Amino acid sequence: MIKYIYTLLPSMVDGIIITLEIFFLTLIFSIPLGIIVSIGRLSKIKPLSKITEFYIWVMRGTPLMLQIVFIFFGLPIVGITFDRFIAVFIAFVLNYGAYFGEIFRGGMESIDKGQYEAAKVLGLTPYKTFIRIVLPQMFKIVLPSIANEVVTLVKDTSLVYVVGIGELLRAGKIASNRDVSLIPLALVGIIYLFLTAILTAVFNKIERRYSYYE
Repeated sequence: MIKYIYTLLPSMVDGIIITLEIFFLTLIFSIPLGIIVSIGRLSKIKPLSKITEFYIWVMRGTPLMLQIVFIFFGLPIVGITFDRFIAVFIAFVLNYGAYFGEIFRGGMESIDKGQYEAAKVLGLTPYKTFIRIVLPQMFKIVLPSIANEVVTLVKDTSLVYVVGIGELLRAGKIASNRDVSLIPLALVGIIYLFLTAILTAVFNKIERRYSYYE
């Protein structure tokens, strides 16, 4: 069995690389997008707030797989074509940007209004108030929700098989079908568990670091 698992490693490693690429790129771009979306959602400018609300409604109200399919297979109908990986990247960032936006909005709304007033009295600009006071506390409040979304993102990367990208689960399925064995899928499950365990440990450490706000 060990020898058989060893033969699976090259394809598994290739799949892990694709999975991690999608995972990290989505996080790098969707978290800043989420902050922007949350600000737009809380904006007193009604058109901006309504547009942001509509965007969140669409992204959260339709399956991520459908969004991937629409961007890769649907947009070419109107002359907009993307590479497979770029299409997946756009779908993931837009989808998770909406979820993070709602999480951050909840975090911002939970901060006492008196802190904004105190910052104004101290002469802080709105930008400095947001960066130095609101943002650190917001992240502390929403960390458990962010951790949950990040773990979900690891598993959602398996959806990219729908456009033929060879991520981890697809590599396992191909090997399982070829060899008529469940060992490749079991190995995939172990790898996903390992990745989520690492992420859980990282977020636990981050939560302890932010505990000085308590």
